[in-house]
Amino acid sequence: MTAEIGDFVTPGSSVIIPDGSEVGEGIHTDSSGSVAVVAGTLVHSDGEISVDSSRPSVNSPQIGDIIIAEVNRINPKTAEVRVLHIEDKEGGHRDVPAEELFADIYVTNFVDRFLPSAGDAMRKRDIIRARITELEPMMKATTRDAPELGVLHAICPQCGLDLEASSETPDFNVKCSRCDYTGYRVLSNGFGHGHVLGEDIQSLNRPGDRWSAEAEAMLGHDGARPYLSPVADHRRGMSHEIPESIRRQRTAKAGGGRGGRPRKEMHSTTCTLCGVKTEVPFKPTPGKPIRCRDCMDKVKEGTATKEELSKEREVLVAARSKAEESMGSKLFVGGLSYDATEDELRKIFSAHGELNDVHIAKDKETGRSKGFAFVTFSSKKEGLAAVKELNDTEIHSRKITVQESKPKESRRRRPRRN
Repeated sequence: MTAEIGDFVTPGSSVIIPDGSEVGEGIHTDSSGSVAVVAGTLVHSDGEISVDSSRPSVNSPQIGDIIIAEVNRINPKTAEVRVLHIEDKEGGHRDVPAEELFADIYVTNFVDRFLPSAGDAMRKRDIIRARITELEPMMKATTRDAPELGVLHAICPQCGLDLEASSETPDFNVKCSRCDYTGYRVLSNGFGHGHVLGEDIQSLNRPGDRWSAEAEAMLGHDGARPYLSPVADHRRGMSHEIPESIRRQRTAKAGGGRGGRPRKEMHSTTCTLCGVKTEVPFKPTPGKPIRCRDCMDKVKEGTATKEELSKEREVLVAARSKAEESMGSKLFVGGLSYDATEDELRKIFSAHGELNDVHIAKDKETGRSKGFAFVTFSSKKEGLAAVKELNDTEIHSRKITVQESKPKESRRRRPRRN
């Protein structure tokens, strides 16, 4: 197919050169004819045929741009919206680059009113008008502080009919004309008019007002997940009963946690840096640094002195040694005669200290000794002394090997051969 004036061409497209016209940029002519060498639109200007390769700029949102978007996902504290259109911008209807296609609206940027969760004022599939406020590291937007910003269109989550603005029910500003659904949306003055602004309905958003007790009980104080509030949940209506397990969790006072959460168990300990008594939400490990908040800040800011850190190391080493002593010592006994018994081992090793356990490894099927055993002393010091005294001694005319048993995680793995 041969291209004419006004057609879009790509490299290799055959081009018609009218009589009396000259060949311009973007076209190659030889004895076989004329072809385009670049992509663009074929234009005629001042008797010259050329290819206009100019392209419209990328449709990329900028800070301050007003966008039309669809709510794609509701998170506990944010609504993720998908950009559909950029207003007052040439070519704003074109597709947006994939990396700039989605923006987050934090619940504090919805409206000048307290909202516990994003699902209390926006819902999936709502069409909104918003303003871009940030681009990096992720795009953010707002529907606050301008009458044209907010929800433009919403459907009833129960029956799918378009919702209408309403002031009949206190604290709720949308209703369904078919069923009994009422809810709250951050309404734009364009709600129900598409992109065209209508009368001022910002009073329906009730900015700055407190929620009534009835409405307060329906808001998502625990966040939109894992259990949605009646206002936020698109799968059920206002009359849905909250499961008793969730109700108990919300109203539980045991532990005094926020939102009914039980508080973490606190463990009393001593700061290893300054020696002050403190509490931590985990069981302290002997020999590991445990610091109060002030000392944590000092170490983080680099203001802790060398003397303080050196003294802390001494405390940690002493605590580690004490813990190791109280944990006892587990010894490996190898080269045992198959005739040796646990009673014999207990008699020989108990002469060197108090024993916690004696165990000879045996085959599960035959019950026969595997030729090695484990002996655990209650004192690490006594266990190490037993190693020196009993290593290379004989039991049943067989020389045994006695050494300290190492935990599995501390054993080095041998490198595999290729």
